[in-house]
Amino acid sequence: MEEKFMRVLVMFDMPTSSKEDRRASAKFRKDLIKEGFMMLQFSVYMRICKGVASANNHIDKLYLYLPRKGHIRALVLTEKQFDNMRLLLGQRSECEKANAPRQLSLF
Repeated sequence: MEEKFMRVLVMFDMPTSSKEDRRASAKFRKDLIKEGFMMLQFSVYMRICKGVASANNHIDKLYLYLPRKGHIRALVLTEKQFDNMRLLLGQRSECEKANAPRQLSLF
């Protein structure tokens, strides 16, 4: 059975009132990028994975980087569900355009 591409969305709100909080927030964002996530918009990061098992594996890795404070959620979407997302205001980021999956046709 062919594995489907999945998207993992990580959404977070973290306090930034103290220097320690800001440092923890910046470290979490850097760790997300190190794990292959890219910013979709502020406090929303995304990663493409091949299959549900891979998506769950990447979510499990995030437990190693969780800060002590804040609210962090992860959501796994199929490529079709992600493509059905509607952009209500603004435009797609350059990063989002560059990392869009492409289909290859062989003749």
